[in-house]
Amino acid sequence: MKTLAKRFLTQGLLFAAFLGVAHPQGVGKKFVVGRARLCVTEGAIDKTAGDRLSVNVPKMRAYVNTSVSQLVEVHFTYLGGTAQESRLASGQTRRQFGLKLRAQDPCNLVYAMWRIEPESKLVVSVKRNPGEHTSAECGNRGYQNIKPRHAAAVPFLRPGDTHTLRGEMNGEELRVFIDDAEVWEGSVGQEAIGFEGPVGIRSDNARLEFDLKAGEFVGIHPDHETACKSGAEASE
Repeated sequence: MKTLAKRFLTQGLLFAAFLGVAHPQGVGKKFVVGRARLCVTEGAIDKTAGDRLSVNVPKMRAYVNTSVSQLVEVHFTYLGGTAQESRLASGQTRRQFGLKLRAQDPCNLVYAMWRIEPESKLVVSVKRNPGEHTSAECGNRGYQNIKPRHAAAVPFLRPGDTHTLRGEMNGEELRVFIDDAEVWEGSVGQEAIGFEGPVGIRSDNARLEFDLKAGEFVGIHPDHETACKSGAEASE
């Protein structure tokens, strides 16, 4: 009897391991995200004549307002700096473009930002403010830059350069890719798993044209749109 139970246990563990190998990321297939599926909480996202999306404002914040997994990919062309520039809440001026994951609200989310100027690098941050859910409550508090387990240098962006930036989260594990080459891999911590929110994008003082994709939701989940909350209270 013990031998039989042991055999069933072993088979169960092997089956679970097989499922884990078959679906290592749990992020689903990618689909194109059009302008209608984006909630822009600050700034503006326009459409080009070629049906791409574009950003020409100093600050842009947006998230996908339908059910998606924690995969977001942007194929973009960098066009240089904006005509006017805005400072971050810290007072710094930075040119950057990046991804948002588990974007629960302006106070609790994960960032993977490609900093363009004054220094070219990929920075992953967790913004965490328990009990706070609007910009008025948390401001620019709660940021923690996460040290990667493995990392690689990112290209220096020049106007006209085209690249693909992709982020994938599976539990607390995050992987970031540029042109399918992994540039950041590591854990963002158990606390970030508690954030329940979609993926999105953000830019500061950068002009871009881009195509956006997200991962289909994995598992049983109703296909619905999230109410778009924009304005100063919803922008981070």
